Amino acid sequence: MTQTIHEPPTQTGTATGRPRSGPARQRAAAGTRLSDLISALPWIGPALVLIFGVVLFPAVVMFYNSTRDISLSGLDKGPVGFANYATLLEFTPLGGIMLRTLIWVVAVVALTVLISLVLAQFLNKSFPGRQIVRLAVIIPWAASVVMTTLVVYYGLEGYIGIINKFLVDIQLIDGPYGWTKNPVSAFSWSIGIAVFVSLPFTTYTILAGLQSVPGDILEAAKMDGAGRIRTYFGIVLPQLRGALSVAVLINIINVFNSLPILKIMTGSIPGYDADTVMTMIFKYIQNEHKIDVASALSVVAFLIVIVIVAIYVKVVKPMKEV
Repeated sequence: MTQTIHEPPTQTGTATGRPRSGPARQRAAAGTRLSDLISALPWIGPALVLIFGVVLFPAVVMFYNSTRDISLSGLDKGPVGFANYATLLEFTPLGGIMLRTLIWVVAVVALTVLISLVLAQFLNKSFPGRQIVRLAVIIPWAASVVMTTLVVYYGLEGYIGIINKFLVDIQLIDGPYGWTKNPVSAFSWSIGIAVFVSLPFTTYTILAGLQSVPGDILEAAKMDGAGRIRTYFGIVLPQLRGALSVAVLINIINVFNSLPILKIMTGSIPGYDADTVMTMIFKYIQNEHKIDVASALSVVAFLIVIVIVAIYVKVVKPMKEV
């Protein structure tokens, strides 16, 4: 009598709960991610509402206004399409304003990072009074940007400014000079002030990165005969990748959107020879009462920042491990 042997049924994946086919596995993974997202909504919901209210909603309103004809009194006369953007393209000084904005951002961020690297390295050493020095570095950050800029602005006044008088006394200049009346000098002093007020945040960010560098690695490099310069550029600086990347990114955004320093230092200069995108937006609103064109320029500035941040994150990868 022949016994028939029945083979066990082939597993389809349902018994183990793991689908064997690729599409089914992807659908299961997508369902898990969706479930996790729904579970996290009560926690991230307030942050999302804040982002929408502070960033997305104003951006939508700004774009909407850029396509409208808004009168001097703020009355919306109807849609004009992209006519306001065409007005920007026909604005002759726009090229110089864009170039000056680029110079402004690159100069301030580069100088801030270089000086902060030196300051952070100094503050990371042990010396008497280090805590006091560290506290003093915070002062430009804690003080009002407007107040700091006004102190420098009045210090540069031709006949009553203490900075101007000091420069004359040390014979750096022959006589009182109107620094804030000349576009180049006013713009240059603005860069210096922006670097000064940006140093505390950048220095402390790099200092935090320095304190996270493992001491045994530095000790091993010293035992292998590596000098200070080689150790810094070969070991310390690569370890600062995360801190530097975040500091540079935040500084780019802050400096690009900065208005108070340039508004105070170059606001009395006629024409557009000392303007950046931000000061030009302010002039469109305050001087020319063109809210619609100002909105169009704001949209352009917003898109420029988004593109810069996207390229920076793609190329630098701030969150990538060393």
